[in-house]
Amino acid sequence: MANMLTMTYGHSKAGTNAQGMRPMQERVYNVRQAQHILLKAPPAAGKSRALMFVALDKMRHQHVEKTIICVPETSIGGSFRSTSLPGFECDWVVEDRWNLCLDSDESSPRKVRAFQDFLQDDKAQVLVCTHATFRFGYDAVIAQDGVERFDSCFIAVDEFHHVSAGDNNRLGFILRELLSRDRCHLMAMTGSYFRGDSIPVLRPEDESRFTPITYSYYEQLEGYEFLKKLGISYEFYKGTYINGLKDVLDPTRKTIIHIPHRGSSEAFDDKYNEVGQIIDLIGTIERRDPETGFDLVRRPDGQLLKVADLVDDGPNRDLIKASLAKTITGPDGKRDDEADRAKVDIIIALGMAKEGFDWVWCEHALTIGYRSSLTEIVQIIGRATRDAPAKTRAVFTNLVAEPGVETQAVQDAVNDMLKAISGSLLMEQVLAPNFKFYRREDSDIRAPVSTDAQGHVTIGIHNLDEPPTQRARDICERDMNDLVATTHQHMSSRALNPSTAPEVLNQPMLTGIIEKRYPDLTKDETESVRQQLSARINLSTLARQTLPEEDITPPTPDENRPSPDIGPSPTTEDEKTASAPNTLLSLVRRLINVKDIDMELIDSVNCFQERFEIISRDMDAPLLAQIKTAFTAQNYPMTDEEALILWPRFRAFCLQEGRHPDPHSPDELEQRLAIVRLYLSKAKAKARQRQD
Repeated sequence: MANMLTMTYGHSKAGTNAQGMRPMQERVYNVRQAQHILLKAPPAAGKSRALMFVALDKMRHQHVEKTIICVPETSIGGSFRSTSLPGFECDWVVEDRWNLCLDSDESSPRKVRAFQDFLQDDKAQVLVCTHATFRFGYDAVIAQDGVERFDSCFIAVDEFHHVSAGDNNRLGFILRELLSRDRCHLMAMTGSYFRGDSIPVLRPEDESRFTPITYSYYEQLEGYEFLKKLGISYEFYKGTYINGLKDVLDPTRKTIIHIPHRGSSEAFDDKYNEVGQIIDLIGTIERRDPETGFDLVRRPDGQLLKVADLVDDGPNRDLIKASLAKTITGPDGKRDDEADRAKVDIIIALGMAKEGFDWVWCEHALTIGYRSSLTEIVQIIGRATRDAPAKTRAVFTNLVAEPGVETQAVQDAVNDMLKAISGSLLMEQVLAPNFKFYRREDSDIRAPVSTDAQGHVTIGIHNLDEPPTQRARDICERDMNDLVATTHQHMSSRALNPSTAPEVLNQPMLTGIIEKRYPDLTKDETESVRQQLSARINLSTLARQTLPEEDITPPTPDENRPSPDIGPSPTTEDEKTASAPNTLLSLVRRLINVKDIDMELIDSVNCFQERFEIISRDMDAPLLAQIKTAFTAQNYPMTDEEALILWPRFRAFCLQEGRHPDPHSPDELEQRLAIVRLYLSKAKAKARQRQD
């Protein structure tokens, strides 16, 4: 197994304040006076309750009359049902008639009428509906009463990444219309930091009107009591995915299996037969439980497992969904952990059990087939990152096909490896602390690493260009997560080519990505943003490459709190290369203790190459050899910009080796340096000809 990433977390275990708020909720509540709030926080961080606190304050103290909460599907509406709020000034109450998510019909005329009635009822306060109901209801209200009907409302949109600034996104258009009127209050919430496509969620001028609150995965997992380790791994299979599934599926672990999208190359049969083969791999179906809809499957060792099939969209699915949503409680009304954990063992899904799906006991999110949307990957991983008693480790595994060695398949392998590498690098960014960087001078008295109350980790970097304008500062402050995602989504296979110097990757390539997204920036603004981006994507790789091997070996697990692996254990060498010690933050602190960090050092790192070395260990030797040959065969023309970037490397090589680079060297980068010499010689000759 290619164990691409293992993140280990500490034990901050921050409790609730006197008002019953967790740290993220308190952070949001502190900006409750803002008219527009944008909350980015991971699954299970408590976004729904944070909204309740803010909504109650707005309705009780800020002259807001009504709250409308929009969710993507009815099942997510349960997060906003009536809730006791111990310590707060009042409880959260949603009348059943205004909870339009109590049945699965998302946009019926009856619900649109109820939406209109809610706005006309002076005593009605809170309505919960789907995005679809909100869209249709909004149009009906506008036609009857005009947009001013929403002036005294607080409108909250959950899973906000469904919105886009594109002209054909109706929900995005409605929000822009409400923003332009500037009367109602808005709150946008999302557990995913990326849309998964090239369309921005909000236009920059609209997003600038929101007060942003970001609560990172790192902060969330640091505060957990039980879950302390999260692994990201990729596994290759040959033939059909059933062949590889038996090596990665551990039936003793609570697992969600997502089968491939229909029409993808990994889907080898119709969805029902594929599910049947997965169940055959687990054991033999004895019967179906009439109360839950779960299949009872007997393993060869005699253990009886409860398997929930969400792929079959027949009448049994509603019963299964209801059974999964039901929490088993004890006589005291509280969750019975032992009974609730035993409720189900394995869930098999296709398009369900992603965003908004809550199964705290999930230890393994096993996804079959590449996912082109990094947003989808983040959502699936979020199913396994809930904290629960005795759950110390969670794993996301992506089971993907290993191509053959035919010419086209080799190119497919290159592209698929780039997707896997991009996905793991992005997840490292999502799971890392929220890093911020400042220019550090030799006489600086500030700490080289510090953490503030908002969870930001500030790091000093020598020779860093500070953003020269407010526009550049805003991009570094607000847009860096999206820039990181764009970088990983659009990086070409050249990033894996050994002849590509890291400086070429980090300078012209990153500059091109920034210029395409922000064509109005000046050269100085672009360079300052580029340096911040380069630091974000390369810092952890720099730490792993710089520190002694013993410093990046993960600590021995606490004997009293075992954290067994799922499936085959990664090798010691894999763990040393791909794991973080204690936390990624401690890794960075150790790096700064042994070395001053400057931009030249950061730009000398290629994070993609590091991950390629990890994932290639599990590839067949013939395939790996052909992939490397494919890299070498790629002929990238030298440009003036690359030649100037590589010129210092060329001079350093000549001084160190006492010779010019050899164009026939087995080292691809030395070959590239030899091309620099030839390229510059030709450029000088052409310049002399023009002068003559």
